[in-house]
Amino acid sequence: MDISQVAPGLLLALIFTGFIFLVVVFRFIPVGLWIQAITSGVRVSFLTLFGMRFRKVNPAAIVLPLINAHKAGLQQVTVDELESHFLSGGNVSRVVNALISADKAGIPLPFKQAAAIDLAGRDVFEAVQVSVNPKVITTPKVAAMAKDGIQLLALARVTVRANINRLVGGAGEETILARVGEGIVSTIGSAASHKAVLENPDMISKTVLAKGLDAGTAFEILSIDIADVDVGDNIGAELQTDQAEADKRIAQAKAEERRALAVAMEQEFKAEAQKQRAQVIAAEAQIPLAMADAFRKGNLGVMDFQRYRNLQADTSMRQSIAGGGDSPGQGG
Repeated sequence: MDISQVAPGLLLALIFTGFIFLVVVFRFIPVGLWIQAITSGVRVSFLTLFGMRFRKVNPAAIVLPLINAHKAGLQQVTVDELESHFLSGGNVSRVVNALISADKAGIPLPFKQAAAIDLAGRDVFEAVQVSVNPKVITTPKVAAMAKDGIQLLALARVTVRANINRLVGGAGEETILARVGEGIVSTIGSAASHKAVLENPDMISKTVLAKGLDAGTAFEILSIDIADVDVGDNIGAELQTDQAEADKRIAQAKAEERRALAVAMEQEFKAEAQKQRAQVIAAEAQIPLAMADAFRKGNLGVMDFQRYRNLQADTSMRQSIAGGGDSPGQGG
């Protein structure tokens, strides 16, 4: 049949249908990415790329790392594994780069282990790099006091290598720094003199390194080097000064307590003496009344009264001679 004999409407419908088909194909199937994969020696079917669109997977995030793995000689990596890791929230490119680096360095690292490390929140690519090229961690200055009371400030550099097999569940750099700091404090604290530490600072690194501080961590400690040791304050003298000041305040408080008690007792004695003096004065005031009553009743005569006065005068004179002052009954 001659094409000219076909109805113009049908021809337009066929052209429109073909255009829609091409749009759908180029929209849901990345033809350019498929061609790149084929030319790189990676076989990815149209159906697989089409299914990625429906599973909300970015085809480029799967195909490009797969091409890199194939070019690097990693034949065990498959599209399904990469897509599964992508859907699990992992970083496919970082895992593939880690696998390539581990393969080139001769480090056995299966895909499942690398994916598990990545899903655990650790940078598996950086871990492989640190496993190949050890990393140096600098601790902050650690203050410790020797037995002679002198404070030392030590700065250490810890060389670590990542342990691939302990990355999942292993402690990080913070734990390494904390354990090294604890070891430095313990070593300096057990030294008899700060001079011994200054003369031989490697005693710190040897003692700390022998404690196996990398147990349960994601790293292996290769060396601990003491970069700097400075002399700090004389903590022992300050503590003794503070203790002496505290003892002084305690002694002053006890002395003040005793003084207050003595003052209270003195006041009590004075009050008691005044009370007794008042009783004596009251008793002496009764003497003239008693004598007057004795005169009225005839129990006391003039001569008896005169003898009493003479005895009183004689007693007063003797007290004056002895320096005793006025008698209690003088002037009565």
